[in-house]
Amino acid sequence: MWKEYKLEILYQDAYFVAINKPSGLLVHKSMIDRHEIYFAMKMLRDQLGMWVYPVHRLDKPTSGVLLFALDNQSARFMSEQFANHTIQKTYLAVVRGYTDEEGVIDHALSEKLDKIADKKAKENKEAQEAVTHYKRLATVELPHAIGRYEKSRYSLVEVHPKTGRKHQIRRHMKHISHHILGDTKYGRGEHNQSIRENYGCHRLLLHANKLEVIHPYSNEKLEISAPLDSVFEHLFECFGWHVQR
Repeated sequence: MWKEYKLEILYQDAYFVAINKPSGLLVHKSMIDRHEIYFAMKMLRDQLGMWVYPVHRLDKPTSGVLLFALDNQSARFMSEQFANHTIQKTYLAVVRGYTDEEGVIDHALSEKLDKIADKKAKENKEAQEAVTHYKRLATVELPHAIGRYEKSRYSLVEVHPKTGRKHQIRRHMKHISHHILGDTKYGRGEHNQSIRENYGCHRLLLHANKLEVIHPYSNEKLEISAPLDSVFEHLFECFGWHVQR
C-alpha cells in the first residue's frame, strides 16, 4: 500500500521537516519487522531527494506529527530537547469507558525489551519514572453489548506525556483500565472486535496531534499540528463528536 504513497509534509525549513505519519508505517528499518520494506525515513528521503535524520519516533500503529532533521547538528540540537523533556507533545486517543475529567498518571514503567532488537540490552533494570497528563474531551454511549454490559462507553482524551517511555501512553491508559481502542498489544480484544465489526476500524486510535518545540536556531516556538485520518473522522461522525482540535 505504500509504494505510491506520498507523505504529507506539515512543516519544512532549511533544518527540519515534519510529516503526518500514517498508522501502520514504521519510522525506520527495524529488526522487529524485518519483512517490511517501506518506512517513513526512506520514503521521506526519496520524496525530498535528500538525507533525513529522525529525532524521535512514533509506534508503528500510531499516526501523527513526526519530526526529522536535515543535518546531523540540527538532529543533535533537537534530540537534546526530547531528552530533556522540554518539548510539549499532545496526543488524541479514544479509550474504553468514561475517564475522569482530567488526571495525572504517575506510574513507573519497566523497560520493554524486544527479543530480537534488544537481545544485548541489560535485563531486570529498575522501573523508570513515567508521568502522563490527560483531559477528557468527549464521551459516547453506544448500543453494542460487550461482556456483561448491554451498552459500551468510550471517551476521547487529550494526552500529554511528560516523559518518553516505550509505549508509555498505551501502557498508562491500560494501567487505569481505560485501554486505547484498537490496541492489539495492551487493549481489550472484545472492544477492538466491536469497533472493527461496527465501524470498520482496524487501527490503534492514538494520534500525535501536536508537537511544540523551540527552534534551535531562531529560538522561536514552533507548533506543528497533524490532521486526523479518515478512520478517526469517520468515528467522530458516528459518535457525534464535534471537538475543536
